[in-house]
Amino acid sequence: MIKKILIIGGILFGLLIISGAVGVYYFLPDENKVLEFIEEHPAQTALHLVYNDEVLASQNANKMMPLASTVKTVIAIEYAHQAASGQLDPDRKVSLAELDRYYVPMTDGGAHQAWLTNSKKEIENDSIPLRLVAKGMIQFSSNANTEWLLEKLGIEHVNQRLDSLGVKQHTPLYYFVSALFVGKELFPEQEGDDLVKALRALSDSEYRSATEKIHQKLKQDTTYKKEFGDLSMAVQKVWSDRLPASTVKEYASMMQKLNSRAYFSKEVQLYLNEVMETIMENPANQNWLKHSGMKGGSTPFVLTKALYATDLEGNRLEMVYFLNELNLMQMSSLQLSMNQFELNCIQSDDFREVVAKRISK
Repeated sequence: MIKKILIIGGILFGLLIISGAVGVYYFLPDENKVLEFIEEHPAQTALHLVYNDEVLASQNANKMMPLASTVKTVIAIEYAHQAASGQLDPDRKVSLAELDRYYVPMTDGGAHQAWLTNSKKEIENDSIPLRLVAKGMIQFSSNANTEWLLEKLGIEHVNQRLDSLGVKQHTPLYYFVSALFVGKELFPEQEGDDLVKALRALSDSEYRSATEKIHQKLKQDTTYKKEFGDLSMAVQKVWSDRLPASTVKEYASMMQKLNSRAYFSKEVQLYLNEVMETIMENPANQNWLKHSGMKGGSTPFVLTKALYATDLEGNRLEMVYFLNELNLMQMSSLQLSMNQFELNCIQSDDFREVVAKRISK
């Protein structure tokens, strides 16, 4: 969700210093790398894998861990409900200037700008349909779109949606773009270790209250975001640790609801498909999948993924895995292997059997 230029530069430097055969192997995509990491680092990882309603593998199923952008799935579900009920018009035009108030350059890995570039044909008079704002939140993981949608939908309604979904283990959602400025807002004279200690000492209610105030400042004052004070790696770590958290079991249950085509009403499901299942726009995926959707997330320390798929034979898979406390090298290597790991879990009976044997239930 937040990837500073410093991080990107660090990755490039890391690649240089481990050049050679060892370095090439370390960064070569391999489905076993993710599995091995989960198996070998149980304190940092959680996984829940379900195939045709049978739990094949589960590790730390009820451990609360930061969700990063995977939490945006909940916002998408609330959007779909409000669109289906007529509470909002998915075709309403949203001013790009409204969204830009919550765009903080160099903190989203280029997600918002990538979405705008991809959506050029849909932009008219510097506005874009609301349905594409929601789609951009999931497909491109735009944090600016997320911040805007949280206000439009109402954070209280998004958090209430967790209750209606039967989700018990989940911390409240809040304005996490605004959270980047908590240090600036509450402790403008502090930095370094002193700022880290001050941020960690805040109660959850104090922290969330600060993000509410900051959100209003971002909305009303376009100059506020130009400076965000100390956003060192140590401060980013506090931000990452305090992101909304839940468990792999809760999100696997959510994926099962999306995958079943029986939990949500037909109208709600149609809006969910549009937002969550952009993977199905690729004709190659239509050759072997009936439907599939996913949402991932990352910070400099966290990788998360929640996905579901039903193949043309009707086999259903739901899988969620969270990885935390990652270092730069682990992050780089694992990101390159995630897609291969997920594909093998969906497509290969043999690989699922390996996962089931190595990750005990």
